[in-house]
Amino acid sequence: MKALVLNAIGRGFDFEDVDIAAPIGREVLIEVRASGLCHTDLLFATHHDFVPTPAVLGHEVAGIVAAVGPDVAQFRVGDHVVGSLAQSCGGCARCLSGRSFQCRHPEATLRRSTDAPRLSRNGVGLFQGFGLGGFAERALIHENQLAVVPRGLPFAQAALLGCGVVTGAGSVLNTANVGAGDTVVIFGAGGVGLNAVSGARIAGASRIVVIDIQAKRLDEARRFGATDVIDSTKTKPVEAVRDLLPGGADHVFDFVGLKAVAEQGLAMLGVGGGLYLVGVAKPDAEIALNIVSAIGGQQRVEGVNFGSTNFKRDIPMYAALYLQGRMNLDDLVSKKISLREVNDGYAALKDGSLTRVVVTSF
Repeated sequence: MKALVLNAIGRGFDFEDVDIAAPIGREVLIEVRASGLCHTDLLFATHHDFVPTPAVLGHEVAGIVAAVGPDVAQFRVGDHVVGSLAQSCGGCARCLSGRSFQCRHPEATLRRSTDAPRLSRNGVGLFQGFGLGGFAERALIHENQLAVVPRGLPFAQAALLGCGVVTGAGSVLNTANVGAGDTVVIFGAGGVGLNAVSGARIAGASRIVVIDIQAKRLDEARRFGATDVIDSTKTKPVEAVRDLLPGGADHVFDFVGLKAVAEQGLAMLGVGGGLYLVGVAKPDAEIALNIVSAIGGQQRVEGVNFGSTNFKRDIPMYAALYLQGRMNLDDLVSKKISLREVNDGYAALKDGSLTRVVVTSF
């Protein structure tokens, strides 16, 4: 089959022929119909120490079940499915309590070292990013990393449920547990940040303030449900938020991942407010926190992984909300490309004019 192989860090993806094994145990073979271009895969492809090479990445995956292993119980051939980057064993205390995103034994979703590799090239195994490897015509995935979605859900929109949607909306609904009437500030109106806007709207937030440096993105944020927008190139964001919310914000979400942005977020919090760190721009990004201010303001800073998502529950829920017209996924898909165009697709995302690029031709 055709796949994109990361042969060396920082050198982009190569369009090559790759071998894929037949499913064993609880593995499910997927005909990939859509694969989203997420910033995380680009981060992994350009920075050392994240993934070994050669590797097949791509973790926003949607497709159709083509075959199942002998021990698969949850899926049938023909099911439409979405992959989850959270690798969960399904049997540890965290998984059984609904916190599959904190699984203690993610390695249970992978083949053993004594098994033949799922992906190989000329007889040599390839690393499979997050156990998914969606930048390929087919993907071989453990059933604990898949969720069934309705057949009426378009594949491009479905693929985004696997990471961008659940991370953005889940940060609001699961991690922060935003309630009706709460005030929300969102830094970054990219693909993930816009889903946070959707989550805040669904939660019933009274004010949803979005901060970005691009007017087009701020216009998108209004379309998704933002009540107020701030162009941080034209005004000081902390002062602007304090003008809108004199008592400070209940929740601030940082989808940018820069030191200055996170520290601005801290300065916007009201008493008892929370800052949620979601985006990562640079692996060495840090923030300074004044302990006395944090104690006096009863403030919290929390890192968010995968939107605290129980994906077996949440992915079908968001799919249902979309089909009911209550969640905007259509405007997330800015451009559709072929698999061999992924390098150009990532380049096109750099200027911020596109929300999300999705591979739909393999």
